[in-house]
Amino acid sequence: MQYDKGLFLYNGDAGPNQMNQKLSVALPVLSQNVEELRVVQTKSPDDLKRKCKEYGEEVDVIYILGGDGTVHDSVNALAQLENRPVVGVLPGGTCNDFTRMLGMPQNIKAAAQALVDGRVAPVDVGHIQDEGYFLNFWGIGLVTDTSLNIDPDQKDRLGVLSYFISAVKTMTASEPSKYKITIDQEEVYEEEGVMALVMNGQYIGTRYIPVPSLHVNDGKLDVLIVKNSNLSTFKELINMDQPGKSTDDLQGIFHKQASEVKIETEKEQDVDTDGEIYLKTPGDIKVLPNHLRMIFHQTQQ
Repeated sequence: MQYDKGLFLYNGDAGPNQMNQKLSVALPVLSQNVEELRVVQTKSPDDLKRKCKEYGEEVDVIYILGGDGTVHDSVNALAQLENRPVVGVLPGGTCNDFTRMLGMPQNIKAAAQALVDGRVAPVDVGHIQDEGYFLNFWGIGLVTDTSLNIDPDQKDRLGVLSYFISAVKTMTASEPSKYKITIDQEEVYEEEGVMALVMNGQYIGTRYIPVPSLHVNDGKLDVLIVKNSNLSTFKELINMDQPGKSTDDLQGIFHKQASEVKIETEKEQDVDTDGEIYLKTPGDIKVLPNHLRMIFHQTQQ
């Protein structure tokens, strides 16, 4: 698909040598697809949001080079616009869960070509009342503790592996919490668990979450409560997409779909949204169906 006007955003705080290499690979490929492509470096998350709002309604497509945090901030700005451009994402971080959700290669050159050859499709967005938006997930408990427990030096040295190391450490010390879950303002459930997730995307920390009903453009959010951190529960989680498996048979997992969901906790808890931790419980969340248009890999369903 050809575009008249485009914007290429990248995180100026990233390592200059590595970023220059990525730019030199991606820009020649993408520029062939856009008649007028503006390249903008951002200095901070707030600067990134300002640039998205400033240029977002003036262009046909925005390409974002950055990690999940950069994409999350961009989505929070673009979701507010009345006329929203097509969004393409290039992997530029540690986990790059957004690009995995879109089926994008993790190699920059291959990903740039996939954006040129890809298909544009609508994507749902999660809206947290009065607090912002998420594209991938809203979570509390184990998922948040894992992110908080990552050693920054270890993350720089080991990348994705640091998430798995932190997850193993966190699981051994996780304590269940009580959750009150209200689905579509009607159904109310009292559950206890080590983690609560409201999911729109399919990846967390590079790991695919095998929930059969989980689709990024079905107009629904998937609510998951992981009741404990023992091996049998996680076996249930990773086998949820097996043929003939019904979520009604799950012992260690609570699963419901919702257009709106409210999750309350006995004590205030930190919330992880798309890997960014800056909110607190409770969470009052609804889905905005087909709110953004994003570029998927041509083969991605």
